[in-house]
Amino acid sequence: MRVPKNRNTFSSLTAWRRRLAAGAVQRGWQWVQQAGAITAEHPGRLRFRRIGAGTRLAFPQGTVFGEPWIELGDHCIIGEQVTLTAGMMPGLDLGAEPILTLGDGVVLGRGSHVIADTTVAIGSNTYCGPYVYITSTNHSYDDPHQPVGKQWPRMEPVEIGPGCWLGTGAVVLPGARLGRNVVVAAGAVVRGEVPDHAVVAGAPARVVRTWDRENGWQPPLRTPAPVPIPEGVTPEQLLAVAELAADEA
Repeated sequence: MRVPKNRNTFSSLTAWRRRLAAGAVQRGWQWVQQAGAITAEHPGRLRFRRIGAGTRLAFPQGTVFGEPWIELGDHCIIGEQVTLTAGMMPGLDLGAEPILTLGDGVVLGRGSHVIADTTVAIGSNTYCGPYVYITSTNHSYDDPHQPVGKQWPRMEPVEIGPGCWLGTGAVVLPGARLGRNVVVAAGAVVRGEVPDHAVVAGAPARVVRTWDRENGWQPPLRTPAPVPIPEGVTPEQLLAVAELAADEA
């Protein structure tokens, strides 16, 4: 007598195995991410000129070279696959001074690039979204008879002031100087000087909003300011409020 096959039993067993395998892979990947992260206490193969307390480079890292000329401030967050380079290629002697400097609390989102063939300075508490590109070097095309990639590039220092926010996919070109608390819209291409407390957008980027003490934001902001979290509220209380709101929804 043949015993009928129970497809539901086999399907449940297969799903259980997949869940078990997925959980094992995820736990293993989390362990790899923790072990592969770069910190001051666990620099791995990288020897930065300085890596501050609380700073962390997520694993997997992007291309990193010239680290003896790279200074990272305290409590910086460097996302996965972020490129940090000083000099045009590895193995160069770049002198006594740092080439690439990140202030305290700088955040570089996943897949961002900071290319410092000459000096690049990013001010404290500047936040960059994913895939931001900051470079001190641009190709030149003076000679029409030579391939562009074989012509000597042009280099100019880049300076980004403290407290700035660079949206996803923003590009900062050689010679750019951004003031304090500048907002760069997603996808903007920035060159030249940008004053303090300005918002820039477009390619090439132009100033679309400014702030001063007398007039505030001009043009005026279209949305009300967010309500700040009251002082003394704990993370546990915020989590409880979020769960209550989810239940009511």
